[in-house]
Amino acid sequence: MSRDEDLAGQVQEALKLVIDPELGQNVVDLGMIYDVSVTDGCVATISMTTTTRGCPATGFIRQAVEDRAWAVEGIEFVDVRLTYDPPWSPARIAPEIAGLLGR
Repeated sequence: MSRDEDLAGQVQEALKLVIDPELGQNVVDLGMIYDVSVTDGCVATISMTTTTRGCPATGFIRQAVEDRAWAVEGIEFVDVRLTYDPPWSPARIAPEIAGLLGR
């Protein structure tokens, strides 16, 4: 595993501390994080979505994702890219928590 891959894994784990205020679960297990990559040993790029395009918590969640990525030792720049392609759906929720949400 390369240093970039290791850091990407650390960022992914750090993002599990970001809780969606509506669903009460972390954004990784909810399937809202589409991709995490690290390049040049210090630049984290995160592709994510929200449950709906007009989600009132979008700014809060995006900022929390950026803050958690910045907290990973070695990360010097964070680029959070919000996308709705593909749109989020409950099918993206990790099976281990889907039952908790009645899915």
